[in-house]
Amino acid sequence: MILESAMLYIKAGLESHFEQDFAKASAIISSMSGYLGHELYKCMESDHQYLLHVRWETLEDHTIGFRESAEYGEWKQLLHHYYEPFPVVEHFQRVNLNQV
Repeated sequence: MILESAMLYIKAGLESHFEQDFAKASAIISSMSGYLGHELYKCMESDHQYLLHVRWETLEDHTIGFRESAEYGEWKQLLHHYYEPFPVVEHFQRVNLNQV
């Protein structure tokens, strides 16, 4: 399992619109091959800041399967105009602490 993580900074005053459009976009991402689940967290200290976590079976499910799909175009149209600055997306693997 791969964890995609992105800190999202939303333009001031657009938070509720972003949340509504993110709910619509959730149907898009959840239909993709290799998708395992996602969560969106709102920062308690800065109401324009969100943390997105998406779980994928493989890195390629996100970087190729989703990002190179027609559905990604719909995702971009719904969400990308809210970001300032554009988010850095990173991918993580779980560390097995029993084998360290």
